[in-house]
Amino acid sequence: MLRHGPIGDIVRSRTPLCIGSVEEYVRRYPHLADVPAAGGKQAWAFLPLIASGHVIGCCLISFARPRHFTGEERGLLLAISGLVGQALERARLYDAERARARELQRALLPRVLPALPGIAAAARYLPVGKDMEVGGDWYDVIPLSADRVALVIGDVMGHGISEAATMGRLRTAVHTLADLELPPDELLAHLNDLVIGLGDDFYATCLYLIYDPADRACTFASAGHPPPAVVHPGGTVIFPGTDPDPPLGAATPPFAATELTLPEDTLLVLYTDGLVESAGPDIDEGLAELGRTLSAACAGRDLRRRRHDQPLLAEAAPAPAPGDGEGDGPLHVLCDSLIATLLPAHQATTDDAALLIARTRALRAEDIACWALPEDPVAAGEARKHVREQLSAWNLDALSMTTELLASELVGNVIRHARGPITLRLIRGRVLTCEVSDGSLTTPRVRRSSETDEGGRGLQLVTALAQRWGTRFTPEGKSIWTEQPLPDSPL
Repeated sequence: MLRHGPIGDIVRSRTPLCIGSVEEYVRRYPHLADVPAAGGKQAWAFLPLIASGHVIGCCLISFARPRHFTGEERGLLLAISGLVGQALERARLYDAERARARELQRALLPRVLPALPGIAAAARYLPVGKDMEVGGDWYDVIPLSADRVALVIGDVMGHGISEAATMGRLRTAVHTLADLELPPDELLAHLNDLVIGLGDDFYATCLYLIYDPADRACTFASAGHPPPAVVHPGGTVIFPGTDPDPPLGAATPPFAATELTLPEDTLLVLYTDGLVESAGPDIDEGLAELGRTLSAACAGRDLRRRRHDQPLLAEAAPAPAPGDGEGDGPLHVLCDSLIATLLPAHQATTDDAALLIARTRALRAEDIACWALPEDPVAAGEARKHVREQLSAWNLDALSMTTELLASELVGNVIRHARGPITLRLIRGRVLTCEVSDGSLTTPRVRRSSETDEGGRGLQLVTALAQRWGTRFTPEGKSIWTEQPLPDSPL
């Protein structure tokens, strides 16, 4: 009926159709003679809705009485149909762009934070408004070697899809640089070069923090980013490193690094300026409000612990992806509490806000074993003996043969190509880590050996036996580490 009626005609002709009476309607469409009586109308204006050169719909204006349409009225109706068509097209494009923006944000931010021995974490992201729901703020939790973990938070200047895309590039770069085991200040120096290469109009802030659960050491550097809030188990809040370097794209390395030793159950609160700048007339007042809120929240949890003999903060579920439902666990409750206090629902914000909270853990002493080895060929044999005895004590005999080979090969490389002192360390965490440290800064690399070469296959063997391996430079030299999944481990 639509195809052989007035709507079909205007779609094909792309011109308005005005019918001033029931008689005219029946004369034009005798097979639809019962339609006017059913609708109770006596005049109609059928208007095609055209946008981007295509008919996207039809607008029908009907009248209760017969009507003579003048030239001015026809022109007005045509103009109205054009405006309505353009408005619908803009709404359609907006919805499509909004859907793409939300999908982009979901893809660029971590959907789930990893479960790691060294920390429990939760996070939130709040866009500046409800329109596009996309911006340049980001956060990340990156596993490193020896159960160390990197916490990252950053903010690209501006809002929208372009800024979100730039954020994605920076997040990818941070992951790549983190795999190189760079310290925070060096990583930000490389990231600064990347932002400078994007052009003069790109600026971003970033805070990169590394936490080592083996000795509870925390090191971070900041490029124009607010300092982390460090909440000690008793509820004391400090903001170390309150003088950040300029933002990425405007900074001149080297960046300053801040080192701390944290007690277990410390909270590390990383955030973007959108969270604290809305809580007061300036960022200093916002930081003070953040500190008061954290201290009050953690003091309340401490009271409940004494009353019910519960830990300060239990295990937190992985943080939800942007737009997903709220997660469970005290860390998520704390996230929501901070947001409700610092960003009330009725208060308009002018910037995106990201929040990342991590509770530190320390590795148990019985999960770490360390030995000093002599600078002598017998060191390889001693390493194998230590590995065999320790894995037997840990009931990990199934990994003994492989780990002995790895330790022997790494120690042998130090004897041949580097210098002491030599240290062997085993860590039983989410994986089994075998680590050999020495006093040399030479970088080991895998090379292809021909059939006649007498050596050069050591790291090929390490690559074949270990799930993952790499090199980390230290103030004393370097550490070469390998990882193997524990029996029954999902890794």
